[in-house]
Amino acid sequence: MNTSWIDFLGGQISYYDAGGVRTRCLEAGQGETVFFLHGIGGHAEAFVKNVTTLSKHYRVVAVDLLGHGLTDKPDCDYEIPDYVQHMKDLMKAMGVEKAHFVGESLGGWVSFWLAYNHPELVHSFISVTGAGLLVDDFDVTRSDALKNLRNLSKRSSATEVTRDSVRERLKWLFYEPEKSITEELVEIRYRLYANLDWQRIQPKIQAMMDPERATKWYIRPEHLQAFTVPTYIVWTRHNPSTPWQTGERASKLVKGAKFDLMEDCGHWPQWEQPEEFDQLIHQYILSLKSSVLQ
Repeated sequence: MNTSWIDFLGGQISYYDAGGVRTRCLEAGQGETVFFLHGIGGHAEAFVKNVTTLSKHYRVVAVDLLGHGLTDKPDCDYEIPDYVQHMKDLMKAMGVEKAHFVGESLGGWVSFWLAYNHPELVHSFISVTGAGLLVDDFDVTRSDALKNLRNLSKRSSATEVTRDSVRERLKWLFYEPEKSITEELVEIRYRLYANLDWQRIQPKIQAMMDPERATKWYIRPEHLQAFTVPTYIVWTRHNPSTPWQTGERASKLVKGAKFDLMEDCGHWPQWEQPEEFDQLIHQYILSLKSSVLQ
């Protein structure tokens, strides 16, 4: 049986009241909290292969972001400040004063602005193929890759959602989709996308991929140069949206930031190369503790 939930054995599904928003989390472990935040249109299962492995060292929490997965879907703008406020409310509800944030795609975008505006809440900012970077001539919101993603997202999230349209949307995420996409993953996302409440709000969520809506939340060089939180940027050779060179340039703008490039994976390195990914995250957090001791 090919099921990713076997990797989650020992973890638990929890719900928290985050400022009135019922929020689903996959979590395990004790100690310093590490939040995993998924990408646009995603859900906590994006990190189902990573939670319990890293829970040997930390309290690991994969979150269904505001409006996503099985988290409540209130009527709001679904812009970056809405996601940031939701995460602040979730931390309060969980009794977490400070945490490490590992954000993939949209999750990286949200994590950056949370750390930028509230550094007192963040031990470290770890961006995994993170969205929102505008640090060179490459503007992802105007790229062919993102146009393709927008089209796939509209088809897979519309009222006529099908398992085939969901499968096509998932293919965008992976370097080797035939190895990575299971029928279980298709079914999970299909059932989440078939939810009528998701269909009600998804146009607002997908609108964050439109240049006109996103521009005021871009992460620009001046923001990175003023950033004070310990930063680790993880990219992949085959990321389908922003090229790895952009991630590397962003890392050079943040004082003391670390950059790593993963091979043989696309937008979800945590799924395609989970052992390497988990090791990178763990070693980075350990390095922060070592530097404090020194």
